[in-house]
Amino acid sequence: MSRRLVILVAVLALTLVGAAGALWLMTQGPQATTQGKALVGGPFKLTSASGEVVDSETLKGQPYVIFFGFTHCPEVCPTTLYSLSGALKEMGAKGDAIRAFFVTVDPERDTPEALKAYMESFDNRVVALRPSNAGELSAITKTFRVFYRKQPTSDGSYTMDHTALVYLMDGNGEFFGTLSFGEDAAAMRGKLERLAEQKTGWLAW
Repeated sequence: MSRRLVILVAVLALTLVGAAGALWLMTQGPQATTQGKALVGGPFKLTSASGEVVDSETLKGQPYVIFFGFTHCPEVCPTTLYSLSGALKEMGAKGDAIRAFFVTVDPERDTPEALKAYMESFDNRVVALRPSNAGELSAITKTFRVFYRKQPTSDGSYTMDHTALVYLMDGNGEFFGTLSFGEDAAAMRGKLERLAEQKTGWLAW
């Protein structure tokens, strides 16, 4: 076999390996899709800090946003919730079309009382939800493909590593897009305004 042919075969093999890797990421990664719809979100039922049961079935027809974090979070969570609160206020009555949820990934420390006190700093349309046990937490984070992990600290306590995205869900409960930590305020508001109009499922970025 000539040297040129060997090189050609090697290049072809690497191309096929790269294509296979890309296919794996598309089918197994957090943005995996089927029939053009992202596999993010699904049924859930959690209790709010005030004792209200929030069932995803009752949200049908109304778009919502959902963010996962914890009250001891030093920067990402308060900044995100503050930005989300500001965007909803700027939208005025249009913001009422969107439900907003903050799900704690640290129910051990985030008691209903702690969550109530924490949420007083943000728009009252953002409702804190608390999984009552490890099973509920695992189920909803798996549904939304959220990463979380307890991380010990030097003072003998711990913090929580977690996904820092706000998930946008349309009126059909289908994935509509995300808001990123530190995203431009105008871009964030634009996404939320488009979300407020969604009664059918389609992707918009």
